[in-house]
Amino acid sequence: MRLAPRSLRARLALVFGVGTSVVLLLSLSLLYVVLHRQLAGAVDADLAGRSDDLMASVRAHDLTAVAGDPMAQLYAADGTPAATAVAIAGRVLLTPGEVGSVHGTTTASRTLPLGPAGAPLRVRLLSRPVGRTGQVLTVALPLAAVDRAGTRQLIVLAVATPVLIGALVALGRLLLRAALRPVDQLTREAAAISTLDADGRLPAVPGDDEIARLAATLGDMLSRLSVAFARERAFVDDASHELRTPIAVLRGEIDLALGAIDDPTEVRQSLLAAQGQVVRLGRLAEDLLLLARERIGSPVVGRQPVDLTDLARAEARTLGPVTGLRIEVHGDPVVVDADPDRLRQVLTNLAANSAAAGATTARVTVTAAQERAGVERSGFEWADVERSGIEWAGIEWADDGPGFPPGLLDTAFERFVRGDTARGSTTGAGLGLSIVRAVMVAHGGTAQLSNGPPLGGAVVTVRLPAG
Repeated sequence: MRLAPRSLRARLALVFGVGTSVVLLLSLSLLYVVLHRQLAGAVDADLAGRSDDLMASVRAHDLTAVAGDPMAQLYAADGTPAATAVAIAGRVLLTPGEVGSVHGTTTASRTLPLGPAGAPLRVRLLSRPVGRTGQVLTVALPLAAVDRAGTRQLIVLAVATPVLIGALVALGRLLLRAALRPVDQLTREAAAISTLDADGRLPAVPGDDEIARLAATLGDMLSRLSVAFARERAFVDDASHELRTPIAVLRGEIDLALGAIDDPTEVRQSLLAAQGQVVRLGRLAEDLLLLARERIGSPVVGRQPVDLTDLARAEARTLGPVTGLRIEVHGDPVVVDADPDRLRQVLTNLAANSAAAGATTARVTVTAAQERAGVERSGFEWADVERSGIEWAGIEWADDGPGFPPGLLDTAFERFVRGDTARGSTTGAGLGLSIVRAVMVAHGGTAQLSNGPPLGGAVVTVRLPAG
């Protein structure tokens, strides 16, 4: 059985109501106690004043003041009344035994037969000895008025307490409703947004409180998710487009081979063309798999000592004739713990990118950073490397092509991004630089793009921790 309300507003209202009731009850109880003590203090102060006046008269042997007091009595040393107020003539306030026990100023509240026809009456008594004569002076004050005042206070508090509690609870509910109204609105608007590509957005909440900041944060999160969703959808669309072309060519070549089954030469040409498309599909699938793993944070890279300079020289001898580039490699031996196949893939993609841009010469500079972060060495700007104290190795690939267009520098690492006519025409899938960055990130490194020296064209700088 669920006792607590389900809604946050009801739970807050319940907590507010219970807390307010407890605090209000404690406050009103304390107020009643304080008022009661103030009344009792006023009674005692009045008795003390009357007692002082009568004590002065008794010491002056003037007993008429005692007789004229509303309610006073002077006792001899043996406890018998020596003087009594006219209003209580024939009655006693203290018994002889009580008179003998008075050795200082004492106060007490008692019910005595002092009312009309001997009716009981609650009185407050103040007794004190008169010097060293053994006499005792007692003054009294009826408490009926004080009791009535206390009763009236108690009635007022008993009536006012539930009214105040109800008013505070109602006010608390109104405040909670007003405070949580933006949350309800955000909930309805969020429920109305069915997909991330919808045009609906969360409403802005005015102010700078927690709910306003929550609304702004959720709005920014939806915007980022919408952008990420658009990018993923574009990625799927581009991937589908890239896969459709080789599949169509492959189907066409297979149809040609089937149609020319009696012509071995035609069949061979069709199969070779189909084999090329299969290789292209396999390469594209591997690239997409690498990017997908990089996106979820689980890229697969091997680790073994690799000399970057030897690797770059070996790849230059292979890539030069294939791409038509004159590749120069400079640098001392630099050993890192990395995946050599992935690094070859990086160099292959960089060479293909330069060749597609129309470059004729590429310079590869391998450099090791022996200094801490923030040191510029051999053309490398290390200020952005935040791992102070860790040695880094880098490869700078520069060509003499037209360079990256200014509008492409910030997006060239995105998937399926191709350069415009300034970088020449290309039939690639636009994944080369994305693969470069993914491989560097998988190794714990970085990748940057720029234009300029040493050859005046595009410059791609990749960095990874040195072994």
